[in-house]
Amino acid sequence: MNGWQGPKLDAGPESFWEELHRNLAGSAKPPNQRLVEIAESLSPGVALDLGCGPGGDAIWLAQRGWRVTAVDISGTAVARVEAAAGELGLGDQVTGERHDLAHSFPTGTFDLVNAQYFHTPFALDRSRVLRTAAQALRPGGRLLIVDHGSVAPWSWNQDPDAHLPTPDEVAASLDLDPQQWTVLRAEMPQRRATGPGGQTATVIDNVLLIRRTEGDG
Repeated sequence: MNGWQGPKLDAGPESFWEELHRNLAGSAKPPNQRLVEIAESLSPGVALDLGCGPGGDAIWLAQRGWRVTAVDISGTAVARVEAAAGELGLGDQVTGERHDLAHSFPTGTFDLVNAQYFHTPFALDRSRVLRTAAQALRPGGRLLIVDHGSVAPWSWNQDPDAHLPTPDEVAASLDLDPQQWTVLRAEMPQRRATGPGGQTATVIDNVLLIRRTEGDG
């Protein structure tokens, strides 16, 4: 596969993501590496998984005692995550919700908000969505944002000169009060990744971890 060969972009966001998930294998993928690194040492609480996709992150968190709201624009993705949780006896711990985050956001407050590769080829005020996520954190809660920091052979955009915002740039775009939110980690580590066609490449992850400090102590 050379670049993006998924559903056509002129279908619109909901149809695009629905077609993509209908064409994916139904089983959940393994959890994202950066989530495991961050969350394996955290005490379980209430988590929100933005753009849950196949559900690997939501299932992994639930298996470790978290109560998870798994959100996606695709009804197929949401249904599959709930079905997978039920098959594993985790149905009481995983709640799926379909949201187009351009227009709606889950209610409630959270100890962890997970936003892994929260990218879209469609227009979206991403900073607004992530700012809303930060504001939904409980005191002491964490927002984990992991973005693509390099162009892979399977990336949608194959422009080698495309600007991929750094973790510091993403943090600045959220414009959060430093008295209430603290950046714990802003790094660009590398890893070996496997694309949808089975090809591998070394990629960069832009990792931003923010903690809500308001009300601590």
